[in-house]
Amino acid sequence: MPESILIVDDEKHTREGLAVALEDDYDVYQARDADEAFRLLDEEPFDVVLTDLRMAGKSGLKVIDHALQLPQRPVCIMMTAYGNVQTAVEAMKHGAFDFLTKPLNLEKLEILIKRAIQSRKLESENKQLHQRLDRKFSFEGIVGNSAALNHVLEQVRQVAPSRATVMLYGETGTGKELVAQMVHQNSGRARGPFVPVHCAAIPANLLESELFGHEKGAFTGASERRIGRFEAADGGTLFLDEIGEIDAPTQVKLLRFLETRSLERLGSLKSIQVDVRLVCATNRDLKEQVDKGEFREDLYYRLNVVPIRLPALRERPDDIPLLLHHFMEQFAQENDTPPVRLTAEALNVLKHYNWPGNIRELRNFCENTVVMKRGGEVTEYDLEPRFYESGKPASPAATRSEPVLANPLSKEENEKRLLRNALIEARGNRTRAAELMGISRRTLHRKLAQWPELDVHP
Repeated sequence: MPESILIVDDEKHTREGLAVALEDDYDVYQARDADEAFRLLDEEPFDVVLTDLRMAGKSGLKVIDHALQLPQRPVCIMMTAYGNVQTAVEAMKHGAFDFLTKPLNLEKLEILIKRAIQSRKLESENKQLHQRLDRKFSFEGIVGNSAALNHVLEQVRQVAPSRATVMLYGETGTGKELVAQMVHQNSGRARGPFVPVHCAAIPANLLESELFGHEKGAFTGASERRIGRFEAADGGTLFLDEIGEIDAPTQVKLLRFLETRSLERLGSLKSIQVDVRLVCATNRDLKEQVDKGEFREDLYYRLNVVPIRLPALRERPDDIPLLLHHFMEQFAQENDTPPVRLTAEALNVLKHYNWPGNIRELRNFCENTVVMKRGGEVTEYDLEPRFYESGKPASPAATRSEPVLANPLSKEENEKRLLRNALIEARGNRTRAAELMGISRRTLHRKLAQWPELDVHP
């Protein structure tokens, strides 16, 4: 669908001439004065408004004012035969995208219209991106309802609007970067940049330059000036992950920044003021590092203003079913596959698993399951042995509640129960099940022929 343009000019020949020149590429509307333009703008959404400055009645500045108050704001271009700097400045103050003098150069006008439409698309995409980020990192978008998680969210709600430095503690995979983005997105800096730096991934000899920037010739290989991550985050939030990994010289410069809110690039003596909110994270015990002399005590207290501890997944087992469902649905949609269903027994095994890799491990498990199973059901027998190596239950048999026997003293019912549990324990391996029961494999086969409903397939 072509973009729409509204031409507003009280000179009929100019208005119609522009319409003829543009109608092959655009959906063109015409207005002979500001009042007609107001009516059309209220009835139709336009991509571009091309308006004359001086017209009978209201001026083109009134048209721009009206257009920019609409929910879907068009890009406005001003035309005038009275071109001067003062007029151009006045048009820009009212929100005009650009300014053209008459007689118009059609080639220049077409280039300007294309630039204006591209600018509008970028503005729209940027707005949509911010809206998606607001939804993604809102408190409502967090999956889980455990007391441990709710305590973290309450701390984030309190600290996000402030300027305080935040220190996030938590094991690998607990979602420290997600929480850092929540702090940023729910603060007054949400429309500024969020710049993450994974300190452990950058060699120690490059970290200082990466954070604070350098001037040309500051060291071998510095062929041009480069701004650091602090400057890139000006007006926003800088997230320093694995802060315990930074070396002593970088610790000194970081401490100086926190004290002065200014920095110096490598190879420069010029002090640069930057407005940055700092959020740090670590999976180490920083206090222990301070005691060992590996981390500066003064820097520790500067960073540890608002400490927030993120719980490991094993500390919030009630959230595991919710997370499994969320990620299973998400990856099913992304891969255009039917949803995978976990049986109650499989879910019980996963709920009691320790998840040493925390949410990252659970997320990867869900993606693997969705891709490999492609719909259907996941039972306890489909789970890898690692899910039985820690915590409880120790085996698939332990995930099943013992059936209530019709006659607890019945030899046949007790034998069937023992046979079924042995097959579950052996994950369907009949030789192993026979060994567990202390009977021969032939006897096991005979009993399964008698009670085929008890068989378990590996």
